[in-house]
Amino acid sequence: MKIASFNINGIKARLPRLIEWLEETQPDIACLQEIKTQDEGFPIAEFEKIGYGAIWHGQKSFNGVAILAKGSEPVETKRGLDGEPEDDHSRYLEADVTVGDDASPLRVASIYLPNGNPLPGPKFDYKLRWMKRLRARAAEIWAEEVPAVLAGDYNVIPRDNDVFSVNAMASDALMQPESRAAYRCLLADGWTDALGNWHPQGNIWTYWDYQRGAWQRDNGFRIDHLLLSPQAADRLSACGVDKNHRGREKASDHAPTWVILDR
Repeated sequence: MKIASFNINGIKARLPRLIEWLEETQPDIACLQEIKTQDEGFPIAEFEKIGYGAIWHGQKSFNGVAILAKGSEPVETKRGLDGEPEDDHSRYLEADVTVGDDASPLRVASIYLPNGNPLPGPKFDYKLRWMKRLRARAAEIWAEEVPAVLAGDYNVIPRDNDVFSVNAMASDALMQPESRAAYRCLLADGWTDALGNWHPQGNIWTYWDYQRGAWQRDNGFRIDHLLLSPQAADRLSACGVDKNHRGREKASDHAPTWVILDR
């Protein structure tokens, strides 16, 4: 079973690249971030044509998350995070997905965590509060003892070897001690960073800025993560990044990141 996370950076602008990736790599489940469209503008018919069901949580012009499932319809379990009723950002969507002949569903969440820049300031404070709220929801999922994958753009560079240059990103919200500490809390609660564990040496990027020749110079970093519950981590057989898709024409600035779980 292949589960992927892909910050598509505008689903309408990148739809040909997204369909191309789905057809070439055939993920069973794809968690999308930054779809940047209102609910009524989501191109569901295009996904149905190639055999995917979907749920989505849109927002005009920015944010927005979705979950695609090959040959099935995701069953929504949570839309948004509790704790701040006034928070109207479309950043969290969760579902149970049954793939193929599997008797039990997999719980998946598509996450677009706040960036937090500039800092200090309200955007960074919001980021930290959001991470606290995410941890609370993750604890609820944990208590259910189900196989679960929390997939998405976390906007956190967890380790120094997850970035091309520590000095270049030292003042960015993605690398602040508070951001990293909040991420480590999730791991300390028992969630497994699949890509981080699979590649302890680091130097595996999932994002390259459009500016300053970052792609051409391979100046990237790892901010797209798939966190696995123990029931999912026990089934992990492979993970990786579809780096070549970042280099295609009119590509997202993120590359798809994925795990394979034994059935």
